[in-house]
Amino acid sequence: MDQPRVVAVSKDGEHRFSKPLVDAVTLVAGWGIEGDAHAGTTVQHRSRVARDPSQPNLRQVHLLHAELFAEVAEAGFSVEPGQMGENVTTSGIDLLGLPEGAVLHLGDDASVRVTGLRNPCQQINGFEPGLLRAVLGRAEDGTVERKGGVMSVVLTGGTVRPGDRIRVELPDGEQRPLQPV
Repeated sequence: MDQPRVVAVSKDGEHRFSKPLVDAVTLVAGWGIEGDAHAGTTVQHRSRVARDPSQPNLRQVHLLHAELFAEVAEAGFSVEPGQMGENVTTSGIDLLGLPEGAVLHLGDDASVRVTGLRNPCQQINGFEPGLLRAVLGRAEDGTVERKGGVMSVVLTGGTVRPGDRIRVELPDGEQRPLQPV
């Protein structure tokens, strides 16, 4: 596998499914991405706010592996960085295989702690009909595979740009598989 790196970065100040690509994003510790609608200490996802606005925001930064684009292309879908709502598009790292609590060091300064899997929702079909089925699969044991990336919280602020390297730091002790957040 290639050296893990950032392929693209995206943000949007409004709650829309896709996020426009930008030259750089600024991560703010405990907050998220400066200028992004999902930044904050408490939950920002609209359906979750409606249920309980006091929940902690475990979804400050959404990371998605660019390798998914080739996988869904085989099923006839055309998806590019930012279009699935991710903030950071990665390459060369098995995001879905990371354990809960893994820390990703992005570029020179920023770091995020992985909190769980993105739970793909029906909005994906609004982007491209049938895409939800392509990002929700079944493993050989029959369990649901969620391929829509991972969610994280910002530990250390900094600027992240396309081309930045990613370094993975695994948590000490028992490594638990990611669950949807």
